[in-house]
Amino acid sequence: MAADVFEDLKRMVIEFNIDDAERIAMKAIRQGVDPIQAADALTEGIREVGERFGSGELFLPDLVCASEVVKNALPPIVAEIKKQGKTRSSLGTVVIGTVFGDIHSIGKSMVATLLFASGFEVIDLGVNVRSQEFLRAVKELSPDVLAMSALLTTTVMEQKNVIEQLKKENLRERVRVIVGGSPINREFAETIGADGYGSTAPEGVTAIKELLGIS
Repeated sequence: MAADVFEDLKRMVIEFNIDDAERIAMKAIRQGVDPIQAADALTEGIREVGERFGSGELFLPDLVCASEVVKNALPPIVAEIKKQGKTRSSLGTVVIGTVFGDIHSIGKSMVATLLFASGFEVIDLGVNVRSQEFLRAVKELSPDVLAMSALLTTTVMEQKNVIEQLKKENLRERVRVIVGGSPINREFAETIGADGYGSTAPEGVTAIKELLGIS
C-alpha cells in the first residue's frame, strides 16, 4: 500500500499533474505514510525530470510544471514532518530570494524546488526582497549559501548592493553568495564579488554543490 502511495507521488511530478498535487499529497498523509518518505518520492520525481531536462529530452516549460507540482504538494508533507517532530537529513541551508525591484519568481522558485529535491534546507524569502531582509536572514539563520535572482537588467546591480552591504556588516565571510537570472553571466558575477552563478536552475544547484564541496 505505502509503495503505491509513494509511486503516485513520484508519478504526479513526472506527469506534471499540477491540479491534483495538493490533493494527492494530503491523501498520502491521511493514509499515514512516513512524510519523509513522501518528500523523498517527490524528490525522486523532480530529480528524474531534472535529469531528462539536462539531457535535452524535456524542455524548460516541463521543468517549470514539475517544479509547480512539487511546490503545491510540499506544504502538507512538510507540515506533517514538523508535526511528528522529524527532520530530513540536509546537505546545508540556502537562503534564496529575488532582489528588490524585481517580482519575477519562476526561476527562483525552480532553483528552490530543485535544491529541496537535492537535500538542502531552503528558506525562500520571496520576491522584491530588500537588502536588509537578506542581511537579516544571514545574521539570524547562518545559511551556508545566499542565492539571489534578478531577471531585469535594471535590478541586477541590486545583487552587488547586497554583497556590498554584507561586507559593511562584516557578514560576507560568513556566507557563500551565488547569483542568477537571464542577464547574469560569469564575468558579471565575478565583477560584483559573487562566489558563483547559474544560468539555469539545474546549473544553479550544481554551482551551489560545487561551492560546498558536495559531489
